[in-house]
Amino acid sequence: MADPKGFLTTPRETPKTRPVFLRLKDWREVYEENSTAEFTSGKGSSQAGRCMDCGIPFCHQGCPLGNLIPEWNTLVWRDDWQRASERLHATNNFPEFTGTLCPAPCEAACVLGINDDPVTIKRVEISIIDRAFAEGWVTPQPPTTRTGKKVAVVGSGPAGLAAAQQLTRAGHDVVVLERADAIGGLLRYGIPEFKMEKSRLDRRLEQMRAEGTEFRVNVNVGVDVTAEQLRAEYDAVVLAGGATAWRDLPIPGRELRGVYQAMEYLPLANKVAAGELDRSPIHAEGKHVVVIGGGDTGADCVGTAHRQGAASVTQLEIMPRPPETRSTANPWPTYPMLYRVSSAHEEGGERVYSVSTTEFLGDDDGNVRALRLTEVVMENGRFAPVEGSARDIPADLVTLAMGFVGPEKGALLTDLGVDLDERGNVARGRDFQTSVDGVFTAGDMGRGQSLIVWAIAEGRSAAAGVDAYLTERAVLPRPIEPTDRPLV
Repeated sequence: MADPKGFLTTPRETPKTRPVFLRLKDWREVYEENSTAEFTSGKGSSQAGRCMDCGIPFCHQGCPLGNLIPEWNTLVWRDDWQRASERLHATNNFPEFTGTLCPAPCEAACVLGINDDPVTIKRVEISIIDRAFAEGWVTPQPPTTRTGKKVAVVGSGPAGLAAAQQLTRAGHDVVVLERADAIGGLLRYGIPEFKMEKSRLDRRLEQMRAEGTEFRVNVNVGVDVTAEQLRAEYDAVVLAGGATAWRDLPIPGRELRGVYQAMEYLPLANKVAAGELDRSPIHAEGKHVVVIGGGDTGADCVGTAHRQGAASVTQLEIMPRPPETRSTANPWPTYPMLYRVSSAHEEGGERVYSVSTTEFLGDDDGNVRALRLTEVVMENGRFAPVEGSARDIPADLVTLAMGFVGPEKGALLTDLGVDLDERGNVARGRDFQTSVDGVFTAGDMGRGQSLIVWAIAEGRSAAAGVDAYLTERAVLPRPIEPTDRPLV
């Protein structure tokens, strides 16, 4: 195990973030430049030493990938960072993605968290992979033999990339098809640079290209390439297009200029951060910004609006404000539904809970100028308005960040003829195969909107199903079954 007394003698520490006034001037990640260096030295080792090496490591239960957390914590504490990297990659293709973006259900399930602060699992993870890249330990792993089978992966988010890398390493000829102009899915254009710099994505794509994975962009499968052509050219297909059908808010005034979906707003800002645009056509400078939706995507909009120089930022949530501590209905080791403050919230703005937007109000030119709110309470399982609570708040720019309702029901799914489940997602069996022979699905397209760690786990599991279908062997790991449901 790690330090036998570490959990008793060492308090939890996390890397320092840059001062707000500095980080709002750029799109870089919010941590101080020396934070990773500190964490890959004595500080990181001492934090890894807090791991108790439990008889029953509940962090495994919290992690859909089954990451070998106690093992790589012990290796870090012993200063054996290269072997720690090997153990980390044994279960996770992309620890740099989960280390920056995952909400860390593993930490919520940490046994130390029963009566103390849990181990900084997520930060140890990102420190391992950052050091591994810096030391040159992350190298291409091309296959030693080829099967001669061709596989198309539709979508290049974390599920698609995980499936593609696993299948390429298993010896198949894999082509990833992406309708956007760059590979990465939401990792590229949905996640702001201040949460994960795209250099992390690009260096991993370089590894995948060197292993033999082929990437094609600007290909809208179902339109540019028909379902019939897809089936004819490839021996198997993996659908990993995500749950990109966004939830809308059909209330009076929805047609006003200045009301946008979050995924209309965020990609443009990412293009600016990448140097592809000089200025976003949807810009918050000097405007009163209202973000409808209290989740991570909403927080991404908040942080983006701050960096664009918004006059004010207000985030609305229909649910009540979460508690500061666990309730009896939310015991350890379930994921704690607590009040959280993200880096974007640290930067300013107001968060308003238990409110519903009933109308967008416009000016004479058709631009949004305000929105009307009413407070709500839960009655018989439904939100009911509080009489006399209606009020208007100024709004020059509104982003809708209320989540997604499933995959887009376009030509691809229709022409393939795959069945959908009761939730509108692509139905699949225990091998991740859809109702159509040779067509598989992974990630949010089959699971519904979920976490990046589930997407990677599903991509790995779907790859195992594809490989078994093509070769009748069982050599790839399968972290999860499609009947499992996310904890959060």
